[in-house]
Amino acid sequence: MELHNGQLFWPTTLSNKKEDFRKKYDVAIIGGGMSGALCAYSLVQAGLKVAIIEKRTVAAGSSSANTGLLQFSNDVMLHNMMQQIGKEKAVRFYTLCLKAIENLEQIAKNLPCSPEFIRRKSIYYASTSRHVPKLKLEYKTLQEHGFPVEYWSRKEMKTRLPFSKPGALITHGDAEVNPYKFVNGIFDYLKDGGQTTIFENLEATNIQEHSKGVNIHTPEGIIQTTHLIHATGYETPPLSKKIRSDINRSYAIATEPIEDLSQWDDRALIWETNRPYLYMRTTVDNRIIAGGLDEDPPEAPQSKKKIEKRGKRIEEKVQKLFPDLKIKMDYAWGASFGESLDNLPYIGKHPEKEKVYYLLGYGGNGTVYSMLGSHILRDLILKRPNPDADIVKLDRE
Repeated sequence: MELHNGQLFWPTTLSNKKEDFRKKYDVAIIGGGMSGALCAYSLVQAGLKVAIIEKRTVAAGSSSANTGLLQFSNDVMLHNMMQQIGKEKAVRFYTLCLKAIENLEQIAKNLPCSPEFIRRKSIYYASTSRHVPKLKLEYKTLQEHGFPVEYWSRKEMKTRLPFSKPGALITHGDAEVNPYKFVNGIFDYLKDGGQTTIFENLEATNIQEHSKGVNIHTPEGIIQTTHLIHATGYETPPLSKKIRSDINRSYAIATEPIEDLSQWDDRALIWETNRPYLYMRTTVDNRIIAGGLDEDPPEAPQSKKKIEKRGKRIEEKVQKLFPDLKIKMDYAWGASFGESLDNLPYIGKHPEKEKVYYLLGYGGNGTVYSMLGSHILRDLILKRPNPDADIVKLDRE
C-alpha cells in the first residue's frame, strides 16, 4: 500500500554516502524486500560484495504486508504439477521448497534479533465433500514420494479442533515467521559484515549493460556492478513480455490478542481447498492473522472503509471456525499480490542479457521461492552448475 504521494523533501536532506558510489560491487540488487534480503544473504555468504537499491526503505513494500506463512506445498497440488511439468521436475520442486524452509530456519538462527521463526504443521482442509478425492490423491502422492504428510478424516478433525470438515491433509515441516523482523534482521546482520551497502530512498532510473558489467543510474550517481538482480516483487519488472503473471490484491487481518488458544491444535497453519482460499496462523503474542478474499484489481485498495469491510468478512469466517474464541479485528490491510500463470516463480538470467537476473517469487509461497531462488542465482552468477534453474527459468514455455 502506498503511504504517501508526491515529491518528499525530508529524504533529500540525508543522502547516501558518496564514497559508496565510487565502489564497484559484484552484485547489485534492486529491491530491499524479502527477495532482495535473502538473495543478498546467499551472495554475501559466497564471498561477494553486494549493493541493495531500494526506492523506499527496506521491508517497506510487500514484505510489510506479508502474513508470514512458510509452506512447502504449492497452490497447485503435487499430483497436478506432475501433469503440468512432469513427475521428476514437480517432485524436485516440492523438495526444493521443503529444503528452503530448513534454510530459512538456519538464517533465522544467525540473526541479531529473533524473527519469531517457529516450525508448524499445516492443516489443509477440504472446503466441501467434493474436494475430498483430490485431497486423498494428494496425500497418496506426497506419501509415495517421501514427504512428511498424514490424512485426517472428519472424525479425526473433531477430536483435534473445534470445527470439522470432510477431510484434511496434514503436512509437517512448515513454519511461521515475522517477515518484517526477518527482512530487517537480515539487513542488520549483513551491514555488520561490511560486504553489503544499502541504498535506501534511491530509485534506479536507467540500466546500462556493458562488456564488463552494469551501470545503474540514479538521481545521486551511478552504481557500478558486475551483475544485477531485479527483486522488485509485484511491481512491474522490466521484462513484462516474458513474465506471464496475474497481479491482483488480497486482504488480511490481525486480531487482538486472545488469552487461550489451546483449542487450536499445535497452533498449526490452516488453509482450505476453496479458491480464493481462507488461511490463518497465530502469532507469538496470541493474535490470529488471517487472510483471503482475493480480487482482480492489481492496485492495493485505497479505501479504508473497503479494507475494514473486507476485514470484517475475514473475521466472521475465522469466528465461525472457532466459535468459542473472542475474536476481534485489531488491524486490517489490503495489498497487491501476484502469481504466475503456471504457479511457479520466475528466477534466472535474462534470456537476452548476460549480466542481468531476476528473482520474482510470485505465488502464495513467495518467501520460500525467494529462498530457493537465491541459491539458484548464486550458482548462476558464480557459474556453478545448477540443474534446478531449468524449472523456474524466465523463458520457459
